[in-house]
Amino acid sequence: MTEVQLCENEERNFGEFRRKVRSAEVLSAATVRLLQTIRFTGRLSVVVQNGQVLKSGYEEGYFRRSDSGPTAMRR
Repeated sequence: MTEVQLCENEERNFGEFRRKVRSAEVLSAATVRLLQTIRFTGRLSVVVQNGQVLKSGYEEGYFRRSDSGPTAMRR
């Protein structure tokens, strides 16, 4: 591959990364399903450096049942 082709591939890959971040496709489908199953509405954060996950964590939000009555749990 020529240097120009490598640069074009790198730009294309970075563009795809930006698109996934903007459209919230960063998480795997399995993780998204799990978050939906537990009705997680908090904040999930992941710190990545040099392509490796350095740290991840979450802040609990509200976990609501489908009926948002008095039995729903809040933090």
